[in-house]
Parts: sequence; structure tokens; C-alpha cells
Amino acid sequence: MKVLIIFAHPNPLSFTRAVLDNFCNGLKESGHQFEVVDLYKIKFNPVFQDMDYASFVDKDMPKELFKQMDMRKMIIELAGGLIKRWIAKWYIRNKTDDELIQVINSQKPKVVLEHQKKVSEADVLVIITQVFWMHFPALVKGWMERVLTYGFAYKLNDKGWAGDPDGRIPLLKLKKAIIMQPTFFNEQVYREKGFKTAMESIIDEWSLRFPGVQKVDHIYFHSILSVSPETRKKYLQIAYMKGRELQE
Repeated sequence: MKVLIIFAHPNPLSFTRAVLDNFCNGLKESGHQFEVVDLYKIKFNPVFQDMDYASFVDKDMPKELFKQMDMRKMIIELAGGLIKRWIAKWYIRNKTDDELIQVINSQKPKVVLEHQKKVSEADVLVIITQVFWMHFPALVKGWMERVLTYGFAYKLNDKGWAGDPDGRIPLLKLKKAIIMQPTFFNEQVYREKGFKTAMESIIDEWSLRFPGVQKVDHIYFHSILSVSPETRKKYLQIAYMKGRELQE
């Protein structure tokens, strides 16, 4: 299988990095193809940019909504200085709404398109990072916001455009997603205080299964700062075996 690994941790000597290395060793032994995208190493920008809005303008969106967004005015305002705004106004002056949508779509950031291609070619998506505020750190959250966009990860039917979450149409063809995260708190805290339920509702269900990922396996390595060396070795063995025994 083809495995895409999204990794994020600033410290090359971190336990999170050791999880990545052991998981990859398991993949190698099983003969899987894999690619590691180290978001820190490539300096991925997690901040949603003005050009990222191009992903949300689609020929299938309700026409009245497109007009309400007043994209002509937005294009002109975002063009830059006075001369650039004049050029933008001149360029779009005679374009129909459908032609304008094509112009906007052509402005999607190249880095986003590159990462979407990686996702579309993978059978399995793996995310290895630490827990921040019961979610992913900003770098990974931003990657999801910029890459798993409308028109690529999902679309909306009429109910969806009206605000009904059941109106989301899944587009992702991934067979499986695996999430591995070292945690600060222990397993009992995650279970009894609802942290585990909250994270899996937002990350596993809404962010991955809802857009079409068939299976999600969320693995926690609890209390990483306080567990014994033996437990750490056990955690790393789990990461290795997840790669070694990876199946659809």
C-alpha cells in the first residue's frame, strides 16, 4: 500500500520522532511504499491565506450564494495597489460568473495542490504529532484546513449549503487513517474527563470519516513525560508493529 505520513515536531530528538522512526521501520519490513512529509522541515505555512478561498468557490455552489459573496469586488480588493486593482477590474469586466469561477479556481496555491495530490495518491494517511489543547498543534491543524478543502475532501448538497451537516458529500478515497499522539495526561484522565471522546469526535469522525476515510485508528501514548523507560519501549514497539502489520 501507499502510505502518506504527515509528521510534525520541532525537536529531532523527541519521542514523537522516535514513534515516526519505529513506524517507518515497520513499514519498510512489510514492503509498503511510504512518504514522510515533515511539516517543520518543509516550513509549511499553516495560516489560511486569501488565495485559499479559491478552494471554496465551485461551479456547483448555489448561484445566489456566489452573487452574495460578491467575488468581483473581492478579486479587485485583493489585487493589491491602485494599478493592480485597475488591471484586475479590467481583466474581469466582461467575464460571466462561470468564467469568473474558473479564474478564481486557477488561483489555488501550488503548495496546497501538491499536498492534495499526495493525499489522493495514498491508500493510507498517517498523522504523527503531539497533543495541543486536545487537538493537533497549529501546524497540523493548518495543514488540514488548507489541504482537506471543499471540492477535494468534500462537497455540499442543497442541505449542506443551507447549514445542515448531513449535507456534506464525502470525496476522499483513503482506505484508512492512523493517528499516533504522545500525551501529557494519563489514560484514566483521557477516559474519565472526556478528552478521548472529544478528540475522536472532532478529529476522527468529523475531520476524517465524514469526508470519506473508511477506517480511523487513533493511538495514544499516554503520560509520555512520566512513564517508565520500559513503557516507552512498549510504546515504540506498538508504533513499529502498526507499520509492520499494516493492513487495509
